[in-house]
Amino acid sequence: MFKKGNKLYSIFTGSCPKCHQESMYVNKNAFVLSETLKMHERCSHCNTKYKMEPSFFYGSMYVSYAVGIIFAFMAFSVSYGIFDSGRNIAFASIILTLIICLPIILRLSRNIWINFFMNYDRSLVKSKS
Repeated sequence: MFKKGNKLYSIFTGSCPKCHQESMYVNKNAFVLSETLKMHERCSHCNTKYKMEPSFFYGSMYVSYAVGIIFAFMAFSVSYGIFDSGRNIAFASIILTLIICLPIILRLSRNIWINFFMNYDRSLVKSKS
């Protein structure tokens, strides 16, 4: 669906925003909670430094709010709109969805944040191949 060279590829796969060749995260499984946010310092393929400055990823907190709203809206739509549940059940489904999807929301927010500041560089892929 999303090919290398597209920001959406990097966002949804968690790959390096410059070369799209490796995962930014130590463990690809977001649900290993002790390692959800552990990232490599640099890309082993193109040597891109992921943390451009101290506390760089604090900005992703703002993105996580928006991503959380999207997940909550989807949970509400499915629960209330499709299954025709009551408000209390719909509210509970929102809370449950946000708790279960928290690792995904956190990683997705970081991926979106870093892709605001870095762009894919096709020359990095060709020179290292």
